[in-house]
Amino acid sequence: MKERSAELKAQARRGRSAEKAAADEADVLAKIASMPESDRVLAERVHAVVTTAAPDLAPKLYYGQPGYARKGKMLCFFRSGQMDKERYSTFGFSVGANLDDDSGMWPTSYALTEPTEAAWEQLASLVEQAALREVPPG
Repeated sequence: MKERSAELKAQARRGRSAEKAAADEADVLAKIASMPESDRVLAERVHAVVTTAAPDLAPKLYYGQPGYARKGKMLCFFRSGQMDKERYSTFGFSVGANLDDDSGMWPTSYALTEPTEAAWEQLASLVEQAALREVPPG
């Protein structure tokens, strides 16, 4: 929570949107660079996948981890397993992603250990789908 508070204060100090976007992305890249090697490799690939699949999403820190937002609201995020002292890293979607389907049940986060190329393609497809859909009001 302290990291999130610091993030919000840093955002409040920043000026115009282009400068803010550049600073936010620099913060994300710095966070990725500070990760242990295996998580850093995953996070770098996630960053490349997300920014390619949905270039309109804005990279920014989300609770101290890389996240990607649309119109200021977090859409998807990466969590470093080693930094969180968990068994594996995850990639997740917020409710704003609106990946709802007719089954009434869908995953909102994915474990990342050693993803195959097919898994990276699936992740890119999910990010594209999530970024194209608008969140319903209310």
